[in-house]
Amino acid sequence: MTNRETALCNGIIHGASAAAAAVGGGLAQIPGSDNVVITPIQITMAVSLGAVFGVTLDQSAAKAAVASATAATVGRTLSQVFVGWIPGLGNIINATTAAALTESIGWIMAKEFESQSSCA
Repeated sequence: MTNRETALCNGIIHGASAAAAAVGGGLAQIPGSDNVVITPIQITMAVSLGAVFGVTLDQSAAKAAVASATAATVGRTLSQVFVGWIPGLGNIINATTAAALTESIGWIMAKEFESQSSCA
């Protein structure tokens, strides 16, 4: 990955992770409610990352890419069920979990898109 690609990926992934953290923290007391907002954030991130490497994704391909990487959503939902209802603590844990998962998904996708672009 070039320095330019790394810088672009950092901006895209960290921006999406910050947005996911804000949503996750804000909706912590309602289990599963943040998925409706976080999923479009992650889809936008996937499309943007693809563009960095010249990989074109339509909405359905982006959804599939995010869906395959979001098995960890179960973990986020479980954290909401067990501690999300606790004001303050639940918000912090859910925000951190949403950000960490989005960050992980983003870097997994970036590496995959990089390998796809180098094969072309």
